[in-house]
Amino acid sequence: MTEDIIRKNNDELRDLLYGLIEHWEDEVVEFKEAAVNFNRENLGKYFSALSNEANLRNFQHGWLVLGVAEKTREIVGTKYGNTESIVKIRNKIADCTNNRITCLDVKEAYIATEDGTKRVVMFQIPAATAGLPTEWRGVRWAREGESTVKLPLDKEERIRRQDRRDWSRRFAEGATIEHLDPNAIQIAREKYKKKMARDYISEEVDHLQDAEFLMKLNLVVCDRVTNAAMVLLGKSEHDFLFSMAPGIMWRLYDSKDMVKDYELFTIPFISVVDSVFAKIRNLKYRYMPDQTTLFTDEIDQYDYWSMREILNNCIAHSDYTTGGRIYENEFEDRVVITNPGTFLPRDVRAVLRPGYNPPFYRNQLLAEAMASFDMIDRVTSGIQRVFNIQRERYFPMPDYDLSQENQVGVTVYGKILSQNYTRILHDNPDLDLDTVFLIDRVQKGGKLTGEESKLLRKHKLIEGRSPHLFLSARVAESLDEKAEYIRNKTRNNDFYKDMILSYLKAYGMGKKSDFMKLILPELPENLSATQKEDRVKNLIKALKNKGLITCEPAKGKNVEWTLIE
Repeated sequence: MTEDIIRKNNDELRDLLYGLIEHWEDEVVEFKEAAVNFNRENLGKYFSALSNEANLRNFQHGWLVLGVAEKTREIVGTKYGNTESIVKIRNKIADCTNNRITCLDVKEAYIATEDGTKRVVMFQIPAATAGLPTEWRGVRWAREGESTVKLPLDKEERIRRQDRRDWSRRFAEGATIEHLDPNAIQIAREKYKKKMARDYISEEVDHLQDAEFLMKLNLVVCDRVTNAAMVLLGKSEHDFLFSMAPGIMWRLYDSKDMVKDYELFTIPFISVVDSVFAKIRNLKYRYMPDQTTLFTDEIDQYDYWSMREILNNCIAHSDYTTGGRIYENEFEDRVVITNPGTFLPRDVRAVLRPGYNPPFYRNQLLAEAMASFDMIDRVTSGIQRVFNIQRERYFPMPDYDLSQENQVGVTVYGKILSQNYTRILHDNPDLDLDTVFLIDRVQKGGKLTGEESKLLRKHKLIEGRSPHLFLSARVAESLDEKAEYIRNKTRNNDFYKDMILSYLKAYGMGKKSDFMKLILPELPENLSATQKEDRVKNLIKALKNKGLITCEPAKGKNVEWTLIE
């Protein structure tokens, strides 16, 4: 069976190679002999050039083929690379390109010729992102006949000025309606009718053939199947029609962050979310939102609507051209969901503000279809609603991690992190979402700007000195929290100055080290060691400037201070 699969795969690669040889495009396919080796710098230049040319000619990718003569297109074979080194080559390409773009795939084919079996290596190079030329070591390249040249200004402007292209609206190569799952299409019909909620629409849908129904939603055009249709409705056994098959991986981690269990979910994605969510251990969580009652609240750790919205957003907005999976990583107290792509608004707070409108959708057709099937929020308020749901549950806000290139991560918490935070939300139900976002940042130890701190102080929600802020004492009602508040409360500077003066009156002289031992236990615990030392230095300086203490001309740690009579 394994030999049959290998033979079938090699036959497919052979057909692909001959197709490139017979129907190649000058600027998007390049053949090189590379009998033994191929210069890495030249590889990078061709990568940039073919990526940019594929973009300009509306191809999803270009090809660099090693082991085929440039002039004659004769298959001569190559010894360049092997399975292990090719993986390293892909990483090296990513290290030297902008946005770490690299090959979609590297295919090795073994072709029977009159001179024996020849090995051919084919690099599948993605088209440059719309509006962003592909660079190699900071230089943009293009094709000109058989040569690579620096990207001409007119070509660069064409790429930079082009509109965003909708990957989901492109046709899936080789896909027909026979590659779609009838059960998934039936689910789509029912969801669409429920969403539209009109009797005449339901009657119309019931009388449409599958192809007609999908054409109504632009998922199929002139019998050609779009990528959006394949993502939502494609048969799982035909996911090979994608350059890189989309998938959703659920992983369960133990208390040591080791993977205990996992499962991979494939297309059709219209019905996959419920299956993924069912894997999560959604336990009951008990807590007291305030201390006015002895009764606890009991809720699920994770809200179903929120998790569904986040996961469906990942499906709608993933960058499918870069490969990679959607991951739902379940830990003991949180779930972390990641998807390939960038967060287009750049800042999640922008989405939380009233009247937000997205700049564009990465996969417009896919998003429209998912909205029609009631999979995502149509009015772009889904993320706002997720945050509001967490607020109503008195739970921490989701964390959006945008630190990694071409990946978006969302952490959803399944427990309370701070009782003070919970009580603030309980006692202040009218706080706007932006203010709650800032309070949440404080409970997680994040930094605030001066204006943000000023806003929270105005509402008497925080105290302390930046960056060591803590929530206001008016919500610290338990004995433990009162003690923590007192330890963090900053005393008046006169209190510490009096301590130094009293010491000098009693002992006649003192060093800074003596004052440190005297004052450090009384300073707020939320100050760092450096901040505490700076505080003591400033107190000594202030007493000196007021003419209350003096010292000998000696400098250093052993300076002796005395009172001025």
